[in-house]
Amino acid sequence: MTRVYLDHNATTPLRPEARAAMVAALDVTGNASAVHRDGRAARRIVEEARRSVAALVQADPRCVTFTSGGSEAAATLLTPGFVAPHGAPDPFSRLIVSAVEHSCVLAGGRFAAGAISVCPVDGTGRVDLARLADLLAAEGGRALVAVMAANNETGVVQPLAEIAALCRAHGAALVVDAVQALGKMPLDLARLDCDAFFVSAHKIGGPQGVGAIVTASEAVLFPPLVRGGGQEGRRRAGTENIVGIAGFGAAAAALVPDMAAELQRLAALRDWLEREIVTISESSRVVGLSAERLPNTSLTVHPGLDGETTVIALDLAGLSVSTGSACASGKIAPSHVLAAMGLSVTEVRSALRVSLGWTTTRVDVERFVTAFAAHARTIAARAA
Repeated sequence: MTRVYLDHNATTPLRPEARAAMVAALDVTGNASAVHRDGRAARRIVEEARRSVAALVQADPRCVTFTSGGSEAAATLLTPGFVAPHGAPDPFSRLIVSAVEHSCVLAGGRFAAGAISVCPVDGTGRVDLARLADLLAAEGGRALVAVMAANNETGVVQPLAEIAALCRAHGAALVVDAVQALGKMPLDLARLDCDAFFVSAHKIGGPQGVGAIVTASEAVLFPPLVRGGGQEGRRRAGTENIVGIAGFGAAAAALVPDMAAELQRLAALRDWLEREIVTISESSRVVGLSAERLPNTSLTVHPGLDGETTVIALDLAGLSVSTGSACASGKIAPSHVLAAMGLSVTEVRSALRVSLGWTTTRVDVERFVTAFAAHARTIAARAA
């Protein structure tokens, strides 16, 4: 039986357009920094991809810096040396992150542990704006704020306009983790209203191992994390990953023509799935249902079921889903995201995340519902 892949938030299958671009790039011999014809051919691939990524997020291509992925981008941007064109010229002395951030942001980049403050969230997983205002107003120097556009576990979208307004009012700069949001919601600099954000190719059908930093203007600067040569406008040293960048650009270009229709399709599949799954068990519920969410993401909790056991049972039935972030797999500790939202340990351990994508069909979600219902019946029978 053909497997059903419903873990697109962890990584999305490679798009055929990206695969074709990568195969073509493998035949390009030159180094993109070389001035001869072979080098210029490699450079054209990089710059075409840069334009495609910039077009997807309505940015200036000159403000796009390629990295090895989202984690490197976070470590690069989250630095006291970050330069924003507004506010005081002083270096940033503290970092504020939300309690539901990805581990690469919670790690704090190049800030010392004692300089990092964590802002709580409400029951839906959205940043507590009153507490953020208090943290911004607190003494201790200039603040850099880092929040995600949308959560990778729950799909909940943050109130970015309100967060940005608070940052501006207090002379703070804003960095947005847009890794999970890219390709799953309208994403552009005007909507984000931030100083910089970062994205990753493998969340939109591009290859793993390549991402990008996007700044609001060329006046936004940051000291490079990877130092050496003058690649990427001296913002990130190292020979460019031509093949990966080519795949990223092709995946970005493939998204543009029909993204709105695709998001509507995914939302309809998710809504049907959720209507079905909550009828299987009276105690089951959808997390973040009252908040704005990504159209492809459904996180449900099922007291009485163990999330890891459910994932294994579904895997044996030919379906790939998860209990939450792939970066936290194998850990015994419950999801810090759900804990920050106030869910009980029992609920957290029963969580199941289904994330849809460009390969997902109605048959796929129907197979998931059928397999999940069978597993739930089996567990209920054992407990009887």
